[in-house]
Amino acid sequence: MYKHVLKYKYKYEKIMPKLKTKSGAKKRFSLTASGKVKGSPAFLSHNLRKRSQKMKRQARGTMILNESDAKIVKQFLPYA
Repeated sequence: MYKHVLKYKYKYEKIMPKLKTKSGAKKRFSLTASGKVKGSPAFLSHNLRKRSQKMKRQARGTMILNESDAKIVKQFLPYA
């Protein structure tokens, strides 16, 4: 779990390994300055003739994720 790094000539130091960011999450979500997770709404890629004009209009732009969803996304973005 730990990685040993030679800090000085005879002294090794334990450091934690770097965490990887989920590449799908970093493309789809970003964090605001206050720490909230920002993303785009779903259901706007195809079959838009079925959707009402109101739904398509309200799904433009970006939205702030719900707290329960934001907690999951923040685990995918450890350094954001």
